[in-house]
Amino acid sequence: MQKRIQYQNILILIASYVFYGWWDWRFLSLILFSTVVDFFVAKAIRNTRIKRKKKHFLYISIFVNLGLLAFFKYFNFFIESFVELFQSIGIQSNISTLNIILPVGISFYTFQTLSYTIDVYREKIEPSHQFINFATFVAFFPQLVAGPIERATNLLPQFLVKRVFQYEKAVSGVQLILWGFFKKIVIADSCAMYVNVIFENSEVYNAPTLILGAVLFAFQIYGDFSGYSDIAIGVARLFGFDLMTNFKKPYFSRDIAEFWRRWHISLSTWFRDYVYIPLGGSKGTQGKKIRNVFIIFLVSGFWHGANWTFIFWGFLNALFFIPLLILQKNRTHTNVVAENSILPSFREFFQILSTFTIVTFAWIFFRAENITAAFQYIENIFSFSSNKTAYSIGLEVPMLLIAFVLIEWIIRKKEAPTIQNKYLRWAYYVGITQLILFYSEKNEVVDFIYFQF
Repeated sequence: MQKRIQYQNILILIASYVFYGWWDWRFLSLILFSTVVDFFVAKAIRNTRIKRKKKHFLYISIFVNLGLLAFFKYFNFFIESFVELFQSIGIQSNISTLNIILPVGISFYTFQTLSYTIDVYREKIEPSHQFINFATFVAFFPQLVAGPIERATNLLPQFLVKRVFQYEKAVSGVQLILWGFFKKIVIADSCAMYVNVIFENSEVYNAPTLILGAVLFAFQIYGDFSGYSDIAIGVARLFGFDLMTNFKKPYFSRDIAEFWRRWHISLSTWFRDYVYIPLGGSKGTQGKKIRNVFIIFLVSGFWHGANWTFIFWGFLNALFFIPLLILQKNRTHTNVVAENSILPSFREFFQILSTFTIVTFAWIFFRAENITAAFQYIENIFSFSSNKTAYSIGLEVPMLLIAFVLIEWIIRKKEAPTIQNKYLRWAYYVGITQLILFYSEKNEVVDFIYFQF
């Protein structure tokens, strides 16, 4: 039995390395190096009884993982920032940047391996005794390049047990894959073409067009990222694995705290467990609580990319969150909206609309090329200039978005649409497949947004 499991893991590992190496085979050495370091560091932590030495081994893992991430993702950012700082005070610098290629998925698998060594240090999990099993956990191809960021406590044990084909799990996996492709190709990619035009030419468009561009980007990034997560989770189920849910209908949130419990859950809970709580979390003085919130959101923004736009995006979300923390209302909405009714109340509808508005406002900074362009975009919204032009997108995309929102509302307690009647279910499968194929031909090919992180 164990040999069969091992053979399965070897096959998955080879497939995962081929999948990752297809993009650029040179970076296979990077993920392999990170895997080897954390595999042996975890064993050293477990075999050492002296707590001080355990910490030293943990620091090795932290230094290696964050060091690689800092070099490949942030080296040029820091160099350029220092050059600009020196120039602002009249000092010319000849420091030059390097032509560094960002390895796809490095932010995801770095955090995944780092959480493993931290959990071993905290004695929440035993270190893996089989390198193949651990390497497969790190490189598991469905979620390797864009998450969800899995915990060893959840995913690693699944590589140690017998996996057999389960029809019900496979069906739910295929349903998620279809819904994920619909989100990405039909919704996100349909929005992308208009988002690109509006953001790249924001100086010529009027306020309604710029607002439309921000709203379309909100749907683009949700359809794009949650669509990938659905596909990854669905594919994993076909292999007998259960990955954590990464999105729970976040645009139906009634405040920003609820939004962050429903958006990119694997990352927000990672920062909660490995940064926020160790800092003191919601304990201590009000000042420390506010400090911890700002740290967590700023670090989260910085995780997304080496650009001041992401840091300011994190800063804005912290500002939105702080009032709820001060008023102790950050845990008010933990259930599904309109849980026992068909429609939301007027109060709930206003809360959802308000939350979506501030989230969309913050997305402007996430999408803009730089911080200056983001502020210029917002300034143009409030300029009310009469010489600006409008940009018409027609009715097709708005109708698609309205239908998408209605379907999401109906299935707000579920992962993906499910239909009991056999004939209607197969009609849905055929229909959504035809839509996906049609829009895959119609729309331009757009890379997943989170591949750049």
